[in-house]
Amino acid sequence: SSGINAEYGEGIQRYFTRRIEECTGMNYWERLKHLNLLSLQRRRERYDHVWKMYAGLVPKNTGISFYREEERHGVKASYPTLNHSAQGSVKTFRDASFSMRAAQLFNRMPERVRQCATIDILKIELGNFLATIPDYPPVEGYSSPRDNSLVALLNEGT
Repeated sequence: SSGINAEYGEGIQRYFTRRIEECTGMNYWERLKHLNLLSLQRRRERYDHVWKMYAGLVPKNTGISFYREEERHGVKASYPTLNHSAQGSVKTFRDASFSMRAAQLFNRMPERVRQCATIDILKIELGNFLATIPDYPPVEGYSSPRDNSLVALLNEGT
């Protein structure tokens, strides 16, 4: 499963960051913060959901479109609607799909991130924003205080 692969990848990064002398005595999450690193999970979400959306690298068949609702809210992403009588498994699949998660994440980014004129500005603004969000990736032997996905954290209002 992708959760196991994510934990394995985090485990590799955890192993190598443990070897850095200046990080002696720190746990993995403290090492990430000290080294100004994002977890692999956070990097993946940043690239897959935000960067691809911004750069127009999202395949056309995802059903994601962009619109400007009001000037003060800026650009938003919309995702395909689902028939309310659809089976629960279809709803679950849709909620976990790239289209849904990417659009939700894009819409929850601050306007200053969504309105960036260039990729270079986006990198800076997105990096500044992500630095304010706690990053506690799932790693074997650690008990994460919550779901570490950006969508879940931003839904909580963090």
